[in-house]
Amino acid sequence: MADTAEAMTMKRARGLDRAFDILEFLRVKRQPMRPNEIASEIDAPRSSVYELVNLLVRHGMLDYQGGDGRVFLGRKLYFLGAAYAEQFDFMRECDRALVHLAEETRETAQMCLLEGNKYTVAMMRESARPFRISSSIGELVPIPWTASGRLLVSHLSDQQILDLIPPEDFILPNGRPLDPAVFIAEVRQAALDGHFTFNSMVDTYTHCFAAPIHQADGACIATLCLVAPKEDGLRNRAAYIDALTRACQEISERLGVHPEGR
Repeated sequence: MADTAEAMTMKRARGLDRAFDILEFLRVKRQPMRPNEIASEIDAPRSSVYELVNLLVRHGMLDYQGGDGRVFLGRKLYFLGAAYAEQFDFMRECDRALVHLAEETRETAQMCLLEGNKYTVAMMRESARPFRISSSIGELVPIPWTASGRLLVSHLSDQQILDLIPPEDFILPNGRPLDPAVFIAEVRQAALDGHFTFNSMVDTYTHCFAAPIHQADGACIATLCLVAPKEDGLRNRAAYIDALTRACQEISERLGVHPEGR
């Protein structure tokens, strides 16, 4: 009897894991898909994916879209996200900081995180410029391609960094390889400097600035960033770094980081 109960518990756990895989897959794909397509993409049995899709639809976690059996993230997730944002002060503090940074610098301000082994923009406030620079919120980008990436992994050991980042992510957008040893050296220097800046690897006309938000144990849990036209970024480099680091320090202190402990 105990073995049967344990087997049932393990089966439910696998079902939950697969349900979360479906939701995460659709979040990354950002388009409605048929259950058989989802099953193929996540390498799961079609029968279990169809069963879980029906269950998620019944609970409002997925909705049918398009009239041809395709499903996408459901409206219930919006309300869950709204409740999360309402109660989690960290997100509100970051949003306030982004509003202030965008107003102070007139540049696009972002809050960035790690999502698994990738970087993503979680929040953004566009600049007041007529010509605006923006990114897709939630898009997954290789960590070595980004200024924030140097800071978001800075609390990890060298080996942990190499274990986290897939080898193919060290191939830059221009096709050139980035030596992992060079990347790790940049990570360590960024941690010492308390910021990292460079000309964007994703496009040719922007300069990126990032500073870390630390939690009480010293880990970098997020970054605040500015994305500026290259010439303006280089001209205002000191002012932008100062604005970013002040904003990050204020949030870090609210998370329990003592100024002398940074």
